[in-house]
This record gives sequence, C-alpha cells and structure tokens, in this order.
Amino acid sequence: MSSERSSFTGKVGFVLAAAGSAVGLGNIWRFPYLAAKYGGGIFLLAYVILSVTFGFSLMVAEIAIGRKTQLSAIGAFRALDRRFAFVGPLASIVPIIILPYYSVIGGWVMKYISGFALGQTQRMADSGYFNAYIGKIGEPILWFVLFIVITTVVVFFGVEKGIEKVSKIMMPILILLILGIVIYTVCTMEGAWKGVIYYIKPDLSHFSLMTVVAAMGQLFYSMSLAMGIMITFGSYTKKEISIEQSTHQIEIFDTGIAFLAGLMIIPAVFAFSGGDQSALGQGPGLMFVTLPKIFHSMPGGTVIGITFFVMVFFAALTSAISLMETVVSIFMDRLHLGRRACCLLVLGISLLLGLLSTLGYSAWSEVKLLGMQFLDLFDFISNSVLMPIIALLTCIFVGYFLKPGTLIEEVELSGTFRGKHLFSVMIRFVAPVFILLILLSSVLNAFNIIQI
Repeated sequence: MSSERSSFTGKVGFVLAAAGSAVGLGNIWRFPYLAAKYGGGIFLLAYVILSVTFGFSLMVAEIAIGRKTQLSAIGAFRALDRRFAFVGPLASIVPIIILPYYSVIGGWVMKYISGFALGQTQRMADSGYFNAYIGKIGEPILWFVLFIVITTVVVFFGVEKGIEKVSKIMMPILILLILGIVIYTVCTMEGAWKGVIYYIKPDLSHFSLMTVVAAMGQLFYSMSLAMGIMITFGSYTKKEISIEQSTHQIEIFDTGIAFLAGLMIIPAVFAFSGGDQSALGQGPGLMFVTLPKIFHSMPGGTVIGITFFVMVFFAALTSAISLMETVVSIFMDRLHLGRRACCLLVLGISLLLGLLSTLGYSAWSEVKLLGMQFLDLFDFISNSVLMPIIALLTCIFVGYFLKPGTLIEEVELSGTFRGKHLFSVMIRFVAPVFILLILLSSVLNAFNIIQI
C-alpha cells in the first residue's frame, strides 16, 4: 500500500499544506477573542512559550508516526502497537465530526463575501443581521453546500494536484491580505494604538492558571493536533524532509497569522468600543457582528469588508481541505476504495451532518441535546472531549510504550534532531499534565461547573 501512496512533491508543499490546515477560523476569531479575554500580552506570551514546547513535541510525534507507518491515523497506531489500535479510530472520528459544521461556518463566510460584494454593508452592520440570516432555512443550506462542494473538488484531484497547489497559492495571499488590513487598522484608526499596547505588552497582573489553560486550548485546536491530520500529512512526507524544521516553520505560520489576526481585530474593536471587554470577547460575533459595523464606519469599508472575508474564506477552505483529505485517506486505507469514491462518500456524510448544524439555528432551533444546539454539541464533543483524550493517549503511547527513541530515530533519518531532549521530556512528563488540565477545565466549563 505504501508504494502506491501519494506524496507531497517536496518540503515547501508539505509545510504550506500543513500550515494551511493549522491556519483556519480559530486563528481569525478565536485567537483574538481569547487574547482579549485573558489579558492581551500575557496571553500572547503564554501562547508562544507553549507553541515552542508542547505544540512542537506533539506535532513532531504525529508527523513522525505518519511517516514511519505510511498510514493514516486509523492504521498507524495498529501498525506500531495493536494494544493502542483503538486510538486510530478514535482520532478518525474527530475530523468526521468537525468537517460538516466547519463547512457550515465556511458557508457563513461566503455569504458575507457576497453581501459586501453586492453593496449590503449597511444592512450587515445592523446588530440583528447575523442572527436573522442563520435563522433562515434555505439560504444558509445553499452556502454550506457550495462550500463543501468546493472543498470536495480540491480533494478530488489528490494531494499533489489538489491540496498542495491550492495551499501554495492561498497561503501567501492570506498573509498579504492580513498584513494589508493590519497596516490600515493600526495606521488610520484613532485609538487603535491603545489596543496595540494592550495586545502586545505582557501585564503580569492579568496572569492566572486560566491564562495558561486558554492558551494551551487555543494552541491545541489551532495547530490541527489530535485529529489525525498531521499523521495523515506525515504519511505523505518523504524521508529526506526534515520533520523538525518543517514543524518549526508550521508553527511560525500558525502563530504569525494568529498574532496578525489579533493585531488586526483587537485594536480596531478597541478603538470603536473604548476597550469594552464585552465587545472584545464576542467570539464568533466579533467577526460576523462587530466587524461589519467597523467596516461600515470606515472609508472604503465595503472594499475592506470584501478583502477581510475573502481572507477568512481562504483560511477556512485550507483547513476544510485538510479535514476532508484526512477523512478520505482514512476511508481509502480502511475500505480499500479509490480516492474519488471516498470523496463522494465523505461528501454525502458531511451533507447529512452539516444539515443538522445549519437547521439547528432555524427549523430545529428548539431541539437541544445537553442544552446545546447541534453545531455547539458537535464542537464540544470534538474539541473539548475527544481531542484532549486522543492527545493524552498519544503522549502515553509514545512516552511509555513505543518509547520516544523510536520516533527520534524516524526524525533523524533526515538529519540531527536538535530538540530530541525537549521532545522526550514534554511527551513523557509535561504534556500529559497540561492535556488533562485542558480536558477537565473544558468539560467543567461546558456544564457551567466553573467559568474560565
């Protein structure tokens, strides 16, 4: 099977595709929201420290597992140790759950691109516009279907012709768009510099355990860890490509774009709200409700609005592509079907589950499980329960059963592994403690036992 497996043409293709997976909607709206809520600069500092320690170690482990076995997550753990074979199917569930509701949000982004392009800036700036839109039945479904079909078409053409080419084009464009809006926001909006200082200057008085937990959670979700994606991409990676260097470059992409997203959003909202914490911490509302108001108040706001949401669309699409590619790869390995058949199968499953998420805000808005609408429920199960469990199991497996030395040997096939001592300590001792903390805090917070 490994001899027939597709592969990235080189290091650049792998890094851009993996970075495209890591950079998504979480970077654009979730990172700024958490940075604002947990003290700005001190949150940013915690995130960077965790990125080069915990994030680095777990990403190296997942990529090395994929490259060593030449299998997706569902087969990789079984190939290394049958006692941990159950981790593969468990990890495979995550992208299957995430892809449909992620595509629903991608459809929302496409709707806003259309709205700005049609000159509806003033309408979208109305406080009730977003809720009124997602409360409809037909239109959100149409945009969701369009987004998931576009994703399917890219994956349909395979790793080299699809994901790699799209990532090589979209990632540089994404960075240029973010930089342009950052320059406009910081240089032209009165009061924005106060937001810049709040965002980049660490204030120890704002530090708490929850700062670390929130930063770890954002890193965990943002870098596409514990969902089989990096294992799948690792299986497409050639032996001569340096896993260590590639991981550092992916981290730079992910952290850099998240930082710029915060620098774009927080100072702008700060300027228009006077630093009001409720305005800074709206989560998805920060993008779909607050920013259209800001764009409406800005000279050339329609053009800025189009540019911004096109940027968000690029970020969402690259992540959706990697999610679908992971699921397709799993089905190919498990069902022994061709890529095209698996693409159509994944499309069908995504359409069914995605309909639950979009109708959960309209026709089925009264239907709730565990007090949550369908989209929130899928997000909670995947992000707050399954991903921490999978990451914890991965650390235990690599640290105490497979042994770190096995993956260190894989990494050193392409040269010296400079961070091997950090890798061993993080995987065996530090990461499991933090992951368990994230899991417990996320579950307790979701059930309102504690508020973080």
